[in-house]
Amino acid sequence: MIVLLEWLSSFPSWLVFGVLAGGCATVIIAGVFIIGGRLFPDDTNRFGTTGGKFNRRRGEFRSYFRAIDEPFVEERELAGETIAFYLSDHEVAVTFDAQVYFNLDRAGIETILCEYEMPVRALGRRLPFEVSDPDSTPGANNRTQSASITAAYDQLGLRTTADAEAIRDAYREQVKTVHPDHGGTQAEFNQLQEAYTIARDHAEHTNCETVSRSD
Repeated sequence: MIVLLEWLSSFPSWLVFGVLAGGCATVIIAGVFIIGGRLFPDDTNRFGTTGGKFNRRRGEFRSYFRAIDEPFVEERELAGETIAFYLSDHEVAVTFDAQVYFNLDRAGIETILCEYEMPVRALGRRLPFEVSDPDSTPGANNRTQSASITAAYDQLGLRTTADAEAIRDAYREQVKTVHPDHGGTQAEFNQLQEAYTIARDHAEHTNCETVSRSD
């Protein structure tokens, strides 16, 4: 301690005072920020959006699931991941996190990734089961639906006779280059995912009809 005081005394008093004053000011400012952060949190979550906006987004999904009469569980633990919504009747996970989506997909769990800019009602086209649209009129969009199915298969580079396994393989192959983490764009990934959902639904529906006729 004595050595330290002797060393400090070798410097001009104004310099020593300035350094000490600056250090004290830094400690005080840091303390103010820490206390303020605890008293007035900015409500930011790990997805990079404010909690208020994220909670509103969740509320939209809750309302949609209730509108289509689909039971759901929030914050469900599944395969080591926490998912936003779990549709227990159909064993389908719904997440806003791309990493969670890929982890569950690799685990063989049916998972839907919902981007923040995606309209909530567009989720119905991605779900692997029939969903009634409260705002639609039955039988009004058959021609549009047929065109969407053809476009979806074209996007995947497949014939409309391809089965669900071929569709899944084509989707996974394209994800390697289309996903934003691998050099693609978010728009390209969204388009690919929608094409995959439409083609898969069509293949499964066609397969069910074939089985029914054979019975």
